[in-house]
Amino acid sequence: MKIDRIETFLVPPRWLFCRVETDEGIVGWGEPLVEGRAEVVRSAVEVLAEYLLGQDPLRIEQHWQILTKGGFYRGGPVLSSAVAGLDQALWDIAGQAYGVPVHALLGGPVRDRVRVYSWIGGDEPGEIAEAAAEQAAAGFTAVKVNASGRLSPIPTAAEVDAIVRRVAAAREALGDERDIALDFHGRAGAAAVRRILPELAPLRPFFVEEPVLPDQVHHLHDIVTCSPVPIATGERLYGRSEFLGPLQAGVAVVQPDLSHAGGISEVRRIAALAETYGAVLAPHCPLGPIALAASLQVAFATPNFLIQEQSIGIHYHQGSELLDYLVDPEPMRYVDGHIARLDAPGLGVTVDEAVVRAAARSPHAWRNPIWHHDDGSFAEW
Repeated sequence: MKIDRIETFLVPPRWLFCRVETDEGIVGWGEPLVEGRAEVVRSAVEVLAEYLLGQDPLRIEQHWQILTKGGFYRGGPVLSSAVAGLDQALWDIAGQAYGVPVHALLGGPVRDRVRVYSWIGGDEPGEIAEAAAEQAAAGFTAVKVNASGRLSPIPTAAEVDAIVRRVAAAREALGDERDIALDFHGRAGAAAVRRILPELAPLRPFFVEEPVLPDQVHHLHDIVTCSPVPIATGERLYGRSEFLGPLQAGVAVVQPDLSHAGGISEVRRIAALAETYGAVLAPHCPLGPIALAASLQVAFATPNFLIQEQSIGIHYHQGSELLDYLVDPEPMRYVDGHIARLDAPGLGVTVDEAVVRAAARSPHAWRNPIWHHDDGSFAEW
């Protein structure tokens, strides 16, 4: 079997899909994407496709090694994301060729269902109590909310109080049986986080995500030491070596993204590395159905898995939802805040190719917001 054709599709609301076709008619799908830079990743996929065309798709590890190391300049979000989508597609092909789900190729399932959480509140979080109550009514056992919108370099007392009130509102709506994760999105500095986390501790957040920017991971040890709340990070880290520092600092939760951090192959290894440090895996995934399916395949086979992010109803989606691109959305339906094991061959879902091709005729050009402080200076989004 040989790889015969590789295509990419820019589809709403902000995704990039890739389709890898073999000469035997098996087709694998992947989701190579940097949000807001999809066109750049598309070009990277086209360059990497030069090597893959004509190759045996089942030599996944060999291809991963060459795609990531074959160039003198390595790493970074664009290359890692391009490799990630192609890696997902190759695993999808392998599962179909062998007639088994990807998790069977990863050693078999260690769980029958995966816990998922939903987003509430948006970029400038509001109406938290109402949104949390809605998700609880829908059966979800955990939600995540941004800690704040734009945040002063050293937050004022009012800003700190607003963060605490936000989490308190969610806790009151959800009760003690459900979990609340809090995402700082790198908007706070180390000093601000050390001030805020002790005040949040009585509300028992599930974890606090990305308390500092990825280029400030040298602060994580101090933050972990002072924090009574579990610390999570990893959506903007792209390989095992980048996770080593945070794990050595004592983070409790690692959050690699299957569409950024080298795909199924590398995230599987990141999870194993985390396990040696007693940390758990909670993959980042505010993306589409292929990225979610790939994440779930890893989750089913990973002993130290915690919870899975998913994007149905997330504030970035306008006009399209991830289930729109599947022939049969039923395997992705959530029951009591969980998704049952996907047992169909490959990634476990069937992409509706006709819908994808139609959507790609109106390609998106999504860009993330650019924020400023009141004085006009740049603010982290």
